[in-house]
Amino acid sequence: MAQRFNIRELAPKAYEKIFTLEDYLKHSELDPVHFELIKIRGSQINGCAFCIDKHTKDALDIGETPRRIFLLDAWKETGLFTDEERIILAMTEEITLIKNQGLTEATCQEAKKYFSDHYIAHIIMAIVTINAWNRIAISSRMDVK
Repeated sequence: MAQRFNIRELAPKAYEKIFTLEDYLKHSELDPVHFELIKIRGSQINGCAFCIDKHTKDALDIGETPRRIFLLDAWKETGLFTDEERIILAMTEEITLIKNQGLTEATCQEAKKYFSDHYIAHIIMAIVTINAWNRIAISSRMDVK
């Protein structure tokens, strides 16, 4: 599939703002594994091949196991993910599929059992960010290289 256009070149200031947010989150208290799980799962839901490819490689680079990555789409059916990771994945699904119901009160309250409000804010911003990247990559047809 040929790339339609290069948004990075056509709207460099806007593109850089998303990179700034990504960099902020990368250097926040957000655990790197949590961050990559959010990116992969959000990208799976959105069907973004470019981002799935990129973030599975990034996850492997920080020590994530291939088995967990392979089973991420079926995380509810396996015990391979911690309770903290499971709530992050539930948040990722609910926020990414916001038209269904958005972040439910039950999921939010469950997240508060494991994370501070500050950490939850970072989780939400990470989900928002990968959804933005997915939309850019899919709309412009960024190709897997």
